[in-house]
Amino acid sequence: MNVNNKYLQIGTCSLALLIAGTPAATAASLQSADVVVIVDESTSMFGEHQWLGTMIPQLDTALQSKGLIDNRFGLVGFGNYHHSNYSHNLGRYLPIGGANFATSAEFTTATNNLLVSGWFEDGYSAIDFALNNYSFREDVAVNFILVTDEDRDNGNSSLNFTNILAGLQRGTADSKDDIFLNAVVNANFVNDAIGVNSEANAYIADGSGGYRTTQLPSLSGIVTSAFSNTEADYIDLALASGGAGWNLNQLRVGGSTATSFTSAFIDIKVKEMQQQQQHKRVPEPVSILGLLGVGVLGTTSLNKQ
Repeated sequence: MNVNNKYLQIGTCSLALLIAGTPAATAASLQSADVVVIVDESTSMFGEHQWLGTMIPQLDTALQSKGLIDNRFGLVGFGNYHHSNYSHNLGRYLPIGGANFATSAEFTTATNNLLVSGWFEDGYSAIDFALNNYSFREDVAVNFILVTDEDRDNGNSSLNFTNILAGLQRGTADSKDDIFLNAVVNANFVNDAIGVNSEANAYIADGSGGYRTTQLPSLSGIVTSAFSNTEADYIDLALASGGAGWNLNQLRVGGSTATSFTSAFIDIKVKEMQQQQQHKRVPEPVSILGLLGVGVLGTTSLNKQ
């Protein structure tokens, strides 16, 4: 039987042209980031609240310069003590532009509503609150920033390192879906570093508002001192998630050291989210004609009687 009729030729040729015109690889439909800042609302945190209000718009600008646009920012406060009913605030979202997520400019306005009257701070409960009360977009980089100057006050004994890390990994074996955590905490690192990431890169202020990067031998012994159980509670968690630990004390020094801190923090956050977004790219499409064993010029292979 002759299957090489004119209709098959036309159809095959048209399909070949369509496939030939398809890009070799297709990026994820939306190259963006969903960022949730989880911040201690105790009395000592006023300076950090102000820093977040200025830093997040800078981070957004840096992300956009690298092609990550339409970024969304959320704000969770924790640690506020409610005198009216003697209850602890283990986590609350602050509406930004009337919603959980909004622009970086609206985020800055929302930081003015953070409180500084708390004293019981459970960062695990606050992270858990964010995991359960925010909906993240498909195919975008998701990142959490925890800012606190104390270790964890345990307000929910059902939460621990293991299940919080599992929550950040979003219950999947595919690391591309992981939420990176960066912990800005009361801890000091080797070489007086501003911070250290999960690959043992240490960031060190250069005295002029910039920073340099040093590769440490390993993550072992990177913390020289920390407030109580901060290392085990937060730094180890951030590193295990793929994020970084940061020295809040360096930020509080002010001057060029604080400038170095902010510069390094923004740069590393951008690199993290670029990495996350790259991992979310759609695989190269498979040619339908390839599956059929027919190439663009392969119509003659059907010329059989």
